[in-house]
Amino acid sequence: MPQLNPAPWLLTLLFSWLVFLIIMPQKVSSHIFPNGPNTLNTTAFKNNMWNWPWL
Repeated sequence: MPQLNPAPWLLTLLFSWLVFLIIMPQKVSSHIFPNGPNTLNTTAFKNNMWNWPWL
């Protein structure tokens, strides 16, 4: 049964975990986003009462 032989896939599994645990976190943490978050305008909105003609 070929699926019980670990030789073809074990090295691939180990190298993929090596990449995910060692190399990828460094690349993800060093990524710089091109557009930073902007602060919103903190001015209060003017709440006008509606003029209902039937009241």
